[in-house]
Amino acid sequence: MTVEARATEPSLSWLAHVPVPLFAVSMGLGGLGLAWRRAHDVLGWPAAVGEAIVGLAAVCFVAIAAVYGLKALRHPAAVRADFAHPVRVNFFPTASISLLLLAAGALPYGRGLAEAVWLAGTSLQLVLAVTIVVRWMTRNVEIHHASPAWFIPVVGNILVPIAGGPLGHVEISWFFFYVGLVFWLVLFTIVLYRIIFHDQMPDRFLPTLFILMAPPAIGCVAYGAINGGGLDGLVRLLYFTALFIALLLLAMAPLFWRLPYAVSWWAYTFPSASLAGASLHYHALLGGDGSAGLAAVILLTATGIIALVAVRTVAVLVQGRLFVPE
Repeated sequence: MTVEARATEPSLSWLAHVPVPLFAVSMGLGGLGLAWRRAHDVLGWPAAVGEAIVGLAAVCFVAIAAVYGLKALRHPAAVRADFAHPVRVNFFPTASISLLLLAAGALPYGRGLAEAVWLAGTSLQLVLAVTIVVRWMTRNVEIHHASPAWFIPVVGNILVPIAGGPLGHVEISWFFFYVGLVFWLVLFTIVLYRIIFHDQMPDRFLPTLFILMAPPAIGCVAYGAINGGGLDGLVRLLYFTALFIALLLLAMAPLFWRLPYAVSWWAYTFPSASLAGASLHYHALLGGDGSAGLAAVILLTATGIIALVAVRTVAVLVQGRLFVPE
């Protein structure tokens, strides 16, 4: 190793510990920004808030992608280890899901930009979903490795219609929506079995319980993007399921409150934003003061959760404790 390499290596050693779940930052912010945009449409809330949050999500995605890309260049073995890990591999699609959310965020600013970002996100999502599901089918998988994070690789397909529908890619959107929906039902059963009948998950994975809420919540919004509108049975099934899971999580609030900070806290964010978006969508279809009040409370709660997690993350980053060995 050259003198120059030895001099720079210590300053870059933190790169080896950049976690792939960090892409959940752009997921959470992107989901929140889209929810605030919807709040402007149906509640008349300030439009600038949603656009600012969507912009922040885009900046965070670019920054995180650059840092993780640098990790791939400087520490390729660490990236291969991430992808070989039975838990961490499930977080790689947080990158493709972030792109899908940013595609929806880009829609008002240019169809061409939104189309390009959506195509990149959809293609990456399909490759990762196929690759990870094939791994599940061809390797021995231990039940204790199961967690709600399993939803991310394939159930994440549900997000494709959010921008795909408005862009006119209706059949492709239906394909991804139904694949995600079917795998959600299957994986929900497996994960619930693991949670109830096996040892409790380690504390650092407990925030992933929030992910249980995300598929039905975001599915409600995605379905609305391709079904032509209307309050039908599937909208109610998805929204009410997400709402009931939210009540279960609320009853567990003391458990979550005592957990020390970890990057896994970002698992609180996108599901919360998804429920806010679903609540606003449900209100837009139903109308009435009751649904409007519920949507407002859930959106403000999601905003508070994401603000708290973001502040804690910045504090840990400043302290130099964010990129450390697990």
